[in-house]
Amino acid sequence: MFKKAGFIVIALLLVVLTACSSTGSSGGQAKKTIVMGTSADYPPFESVDTANGNKIVGFDLDTAKYIAGQLGYNLQVKNQDFNGLIASLNSKQLDFVMAGMVDTPAREKQVEFSKPYFNDYQVVLSKKDAKINSVNDLKGKKVGVQLGTTQETLAVELNKTIPMNIQRWDKLNDMAEAMRAGKLDAIITVSSVAYGYTGKDKTLHQFQALVNGKPQADPISVAFPKGSKLKAEFNKVLDKMNKNGKAQQLVNQWIKNQ
Repeated sequence: MFKKAGFIVIALLLVVLTACSSTGSSGGQAKKTIVMGTSADYPPFESVDTANGNKIVGFDLDTAKYIAGQLGYNLQVKNQDFNGLIASLNSKQLDFVMAGMVDTPAREKQVEFSKPYFNDYQVVLSKKDAKINSVNDLKGKKVGVQLGTTQETLAVELNKTIPMNIQRWDKLNDMAEAMRAGKLDAIITVSSVAYGYTGKDKTLHQFQALVNGKPQADPISVAFPKGSKLKAEFNKVLDKMNKNGKAQQLVNQWIKNQ
């Protein structure tokens, strides 16, 4: 009687173990999900495609999808204001951030960064008829910047010698609408983002924000919590993307062909 009961228990355990081993897409263990934080108001890096079910799309999204796929992870995306991304990362709500974020000394005190995966430059975006053609023309103007960005840092630095009315916003697209409505005179952003506006609206133009005659580079990286193993994994795939042409393919798709 006991032998028969023991045989039944063993048989049931084998059924359970067999069922567990069949989870996942290829008969192995279920894939781990990693959570990406972004601020989807920054095309072509990330934006909400309202014409297709409010999906988040863009250069960062496709880059993240490729990396996750190469590493065998499922990808979940959380959208929030840019200014709160690092706090969400450090409170373990996110595994990494891709949001056109630049590695700066101040941010390095809180998080770690991957190698840069795209190099950009800071620019001033304004209406052509505003006659703003250099940073010196920002004197006394209402200048919009996104909270927590390197553009905010640049505006504060410029303000020391070129007094301006700095206005801080959560979302770039709200700033663009305010500028069109005459509530802002100019916006400091990056070239690839500004091109998304000037390419569609011929009343707008952009120029490089030169400081002492020098362009202000804005190389973007992936942010991780301190000590994250994902940093090394992502760096390996980023190197691979540069070698196999995938990185350039995504640049051509999202940035050069706006």
